Amino acid sequence: MTQPVPEVEIVTQTRVACDGGGGALGHPRVWLTIPEETGFVECGYCDKRFVLKGPEDRAA
Repeated sequence: MTQPVPEVEIVTQTRVACDGGGGALGHPRVWLTIPEETGFVECGYCDKRFVLKGPEDRAA
């Protein structure tokens, strides 16, 4: 039995909020900061990964 892949969201800012997206079925809202070294951060509650859009993509 395989695990479903956690959700991935491409973002343009290094500070993001995650609340699980399920309303009452979600989790407490947490604020996360994406480190420039890695370019992504994962939510400790739901494992959703936020990926910072690359600088080459921002102009498009």
